[in-house]
Amino acid sequence: MDNTVLNETFSFELKIASYDIHPSAVYPVFIIGMLIYLISVVSNLTILLLIATQKSLHKPMFYILFSLPLNDLVGITAVLPRVLIDIVTQEHTVYYPTCVIQAFLVHMFGGGTLFVLAAMSFDRYLAICKPLRYHSIMTPLTVAGIILLAWGTDFILILVLFLLQLRIRRCRNVIQNMYCSNFALLGLSCGEDTTINNIYGLFITAFMHIVTLLIQLFSYIQILLACILNRQSDAKTKALNTCLAQLIVYLIFQFITVFTITTYRFSNVPSTTRMTIGMMTFVISPFLNPIIYGMKTKDIRISFLQVLRKRKLST
Repeated sequence: MDNTVLNETFSFELKIASYDIHPSAVYPVFIIGMLIYLISVVSNLTILLLIATQKSLHKPMFYILFSLPLNDLVGITAVLPRVLIDIVTQEHTVYYPTCVIQAFLVHMFGGGTLFVLAAMSFDRYLAICKPLRYHSIMTPLTVAGIILLAWGTDFILILVLFLLQLRIRRCRNVIQNMYCSNFALLGLSCGEDTTINNIYGLFITAFMHIVTLLIQLFSYIQILLACILNRQSDAKTKALNTCLAQLIVYLIFQFITVFTITTYRFSNVPSTTRMTIGMMTFVISPFLNPIIYGMKTKDIRISFLQVLRKRKLST
């Protein structure tokens, strides 16, 4: 694809990179992708509906957890359906405003995952290390404040990132990835100085990862110490099981993120491989997270089984 280099010819209809798939594999890839998407949507919606409808889950921990499947739905829906449609139609085009919206949601998903997991770890720290004061601290107002802080911080940081895009003139019309992002949109510029954009992008990336990592390190170290000092084996087991799902989700997300960033640092990695690994960021977590929480969180598992039993009895 050739980049259009004159500003006068910039079109809102952009060309976008795509997979080089053999014609015989197009529909099998589409079907597999749609199955992954539908399973992810159904499983995340199930978690959301359980938390919303089951009184046993109306607790601070699950109110905060509610944000995670919601965030996962945003992430996978912003990326996967458009890519799958592009594979079938072979159009390889995207409308510029749609591209900006997708990029904004992509970055909101990444930051949202980190902030929500940090909020959940802090909640577990209070529940396990300060059990007698937990309910007096985690009032509905406090819980709402924590959720608002997580989403609000993410939204403001990403909003500023995209407001900085307004200073850039567009001359090119090719997105060098299968999905839109801040970096891909900067690639449409007329060769202008994007140092401010790059510095701010690196700043918020470092800020999000360092702050959320510190919160989780503090929370889980305190929890670990509480488990060691607590002689009741049942209490230790319950505490560890409660935190295990969150740790697994966090480690999976960080592994995929680091692996994706690493592939972009090596020029010898084929572009198709690089794009595929990048796609995994928006597929693996939304696909696995509800399964992990369904299996490792006792309250969710019990609520789900109770709903199934009620349906069986009603039929």
